[in-house]
Amino acid sequence: MTFKDLGIALPILKAIDEQGYTNPTPIQEQAIPILLNHKDLLGVAQTGTGKTAAFSIPIIHHLHTNEQHTQGKKRIKALIVTPTRELAIQIGENFTAYSKHTNIRNTVIFGGVKQQRQVNAMRPGVDALIATPGRLLDLMNQGIISLRDVQYVVLDEADQMLDMGFIHDIKKIIAKLPPKRQSLFFSATMPKDIVTLSRKILGDFERVTIQPKQATAEKVEQGIYFVSKLNKPKLLIHLIEENPEASVLVFSRTKHGANKIVKKLAQADINSAAIHGNKSQTARQKALGAFKEGKLNVLVATDIAARGIDVEDLSLVVNYDLPNVPETYVHRIGRTGRASASGIALSFCDKEERAYLRDIEKLIKQEVPRMPEHQFVDDGDSQTESEEEKQHQKPRSSSRPKSRHGSSNFRGKNNRNTNKPRPKKRD
Repeated sequence: MTFKDLGIALPILKAIDEQGYTNPTPIQEQAIPILLNHKDLLGVAQTGTGKTAAFSIPIIHHLHTNEQHTQGKKRIKALIVTPTRELAIQIGENFTAYSKHTNIRNTVIFGGVKQQRQVNAMRPGVDALIATPGRLLDLMNQGIISLRDVQYVVLDEADQMLDMGFIHDIKKIIAKLPPKRQSLFFSATMPKDIVTLSRKILGDFERVTIQPKQATAEKVEQGIYFVSKLNKPKLLIHLIEENPEASVLVFSRTKHGANKIVKKLAQADINSAAIHGNKSQTARQKALGAFKEGKLNVLVATDIAARGIDVEDLSLVVNYDLPNVPETYVHRIGRTGRASASGIALSFCDKEERAYLRDIEKLIKQEVPRMPEHQFVDDGDSQTESEEEKQHQKPRSSSRPKSRHGSSNFRGKNNRNTNKPRPKKRD
């Protein structure tokens, strides 16, 4: 199937073609026809599979098709709500690209910066508004934004929106929307309790779930180091110093932890930056911009702040802290190996995180390959698992990558370096 087969308006097809896209991804192929038929939708698909285009393209199609019947100043017809500033900006960029050959206007609003510039951008009128919940409610309460004309509403990364402190904001926003509207939920993960909650907000909806052949990105080569908590900074520094030109995205479980990692790297003369909720919008955008442009090789992020990070040729994702939610692991390592690229994801596991590792391996239905022994394993935290831990483990997958060498280098073929690591089997 091609995008032409979906019945999308010609100006949008032209913009899609200019972006280099011919064939829709599975989530796009299944979701777009449903949305073109004005149905509500709950869409679940792994990160990097094209969810943004899956909801943006049909909304732009509807707005463009109905534009000839609209007179006077543009009013907000489509609302896309997303949890982070970075993701809002990314969606705005994609929306602009797909609507390039139409008269559809969009703008992005988010907190952490002064509101006046965003207010000025809305004054001429916009068809689509991409917003984070806090700033949206602020401007609604000030009477600057009205949602009475909204016909299409999207909650992107709905699991995060509804499960991590946004639920009260979302309920306030939903209460201000017209009852007659098309509602869309999109996310990389959708736990059962979130599905139950979504049923209360969505109307008579259809559901599209794209199950990958594996629970993790197929092109991502994984590996895990068993290391004491005290030695995690030393191992990270060692990996970065061995590959000074590689781009590395490091995940921390907490904001304080992210700041601490940056401080430890600075002590080793490694330049890095952290992005998380306590950082100003200016600082976050500066750090992310430098990382995307290759001016900064190491970026440390929390899970919420990392939503929306889309960096080409990302060499490595490092789970400095293993997540306590298994699905988060899948989302994290999906930051690399996007589209047609390959990628590498390495994780650090201390004694207290062994239970998290078991939950992850249960979800992805395979054992994360063990990396070669390294100098930062101490006597109190050996790579050799106890008999008790072995009893919890499932039989090892025969598809685990075999090691060709014992190096800890993680050079990837999409970076300037060329040698790719192969996680090593344990004896």
